[in-house]
Parts: sequence; structure tokens; C-alpha cells
Amino acid sequence: MNTNEPPPTESASNPRDNPSYGTDSTVATLNVVADDGKSYQLPYAQFLYAEMISNPALETKPDAPPEKLLLCFAVAEVTVLGSGLKAVERAVQKYELKFVKAADRRYAATFKTHVAAVTIAFTKEKV
Repeated sequence: MNTNEPPPTESASNPRDNPSYGTDSTVATLNVVADDGKSYQLPYAQFLYAEMISNPALETKPDAPPEKLLLCFAVAEVTVLGSGLKAVERAVQKYELKFVKAADRRYAATFKTHVAAVTIAFTKEKV
């Protein structure tokens, strides 16, 4: 066993090692773990669109996460802040994103994709 192995790196074949998000080609819902600790299952059948932009907070806070990904469902909008979020966006495009949640900042150096914050806002009253 080699004890001098480098830290794990994110790859297309093994993204599940990333604590920020996971993929599975058989999921029907997206599990959103919001920063407030609550967990929500949003059905892909209600997915409307995604929007990727640079984080507007960068103008006032230079250390803010550089990217903002907005995931819009029929009843909720999920805001994901972080870096390297193209991988998350691609997983949503294929309906393969299993979960998304914030991970400690120390993971930002290890993984190409880092989710710094996740918030959810319901657009309609919860059923």
C-alpha cells in the first residue's frame, strides 16, 4: 500500500467522493440539503430550468464564491453558490444530480467542484 498517495481528486468516473454533490442515473428527485439543515426532495418532473451566472456578491465581497447556479422547479428555487459548478449543471441537465449540499471550504482545494452555500425559496405554498 502506498502511503504517499495524493488526496482524492474529482473525476468524471468518480464524482460521488465529492461531499458537495452526488450523481445517480436512476434518481427521480433531487435531494437539496439547505444551509439551514433541512432536506428537501424536489421531483425532476417539476424541473423548469437552470441559470448559471457569476455571483453578483463578488462586486462587494472579493472572497465570495465565484459562481451562482439557480435551479428552478415548479414550487421552489434552489440557489447554489460555489466554484466549478458546471459539473453540477451537467448532472442536472441529464437528470442525474442525486443531491447537492454545502461542503466545508477545505474541500475547495481538493475538488474541482465546490458548493459553498445552498438555499431554497418556495415559490408557492408548500403542499
